[in-house]
Amino acid sequence: MFIVDSQIHIWKEETPDRPWIPGARERMVLNGHRLEPFTYEECLEHMDSAGVNRVCIVPPSWEGDRVDYGIEASEKHPDRFCVMARVVQNDPVEGAAMMRDFATVDAIKGLRLTFHRPQDRNWMIDGTCDWIWPLAEELQLPLMIHAPIWKAEMGAIAARHPGLKLIIDHMGILARSVDDAIGYWMDETADLHVHPNIHVKVSAVPGYSTHPYPYENINGYVRKMIERMGPDRCFWGTDLTRLMDAKGLTYLQTVEHFTKHMGLSQEALEQVMGLGICKALDWPVTAEQAAA
Repeated sequence: MFIVDSQIHIWKEETPDRPWIPGARERMVLNGHRLEPFTYEECLEHMDSAGVNRVCIVPPSWEGDRVDYGIEASEKHPDRFCVMARVVQNDPVEGAAMMRDFATVDAIKGLRLTFHRPQDRNWMIDGTCDWIWPLAEELQLPLMIHAPIWKAEMGAIAARHPGLKLIIDHMGILARSVDDAIGYWMDETADLHVHPNIHVKVSAVPGYSTHPYPYENINGYVRKMIERMGPDRCFWGTDLTRLMDAKGLTYLQTVEHFTKHMGLSQEALEQVMGLGICKALDWPVTAEQAAA
């Protein structure tokens, strides 16, 4: 089937002219990320070995707001990569200029916003980012949002801006929640199914289980999410660089976790594994590509 990963980070080595944000290495270790660069050339090798057709590049937070490397990857391989660009969230002048520019770049299919770190956690509720929602709706830029504790607020934004596509990262699970503790967070997310413009990334799933592959203890939670939200609004993804070292997984195993062990119908799998995200991001898939 046509397979698209809704979240992959790629990055270059840290250098004086490409510095990382302070404390980045410590957070990467805490979150289980590999420290070595993950280039798009290496990513392509993994994609080809696992049968993954496309990847949504989410530029990593440790490189700040720069998106140049993701754009380079997409421009060299336009049918393999797209970019969910980062934007300056707390500066409406600079941020709006970036968004209007991004809307003209073919490689960029939307934005990725974060509200889970100490410095940005309250920006969704204190007015800091109120300027983003109407502008993203106007520019038709879908938003991937990592904000586990602000579900009701996301629902309110979706209701106020029905033309804005919102994509909740990692099923809305709070970081470092595992096993049955994820149920509370996933139920909160699934309750947002009443908003037709809200979608969910069923991504980074292995990281939420302490059990061995294929993580049968949490697969039921994932199936429940897909059932409630609808398979066309749930998008498979890996956050691969958190799984290869920390979990010892191959890319093919992350694919087969869903295609062989999740218990979904063929029709549902086709939506979850790729067709749904391409429709949401307006990234066309030809009939020939879907059938290949």
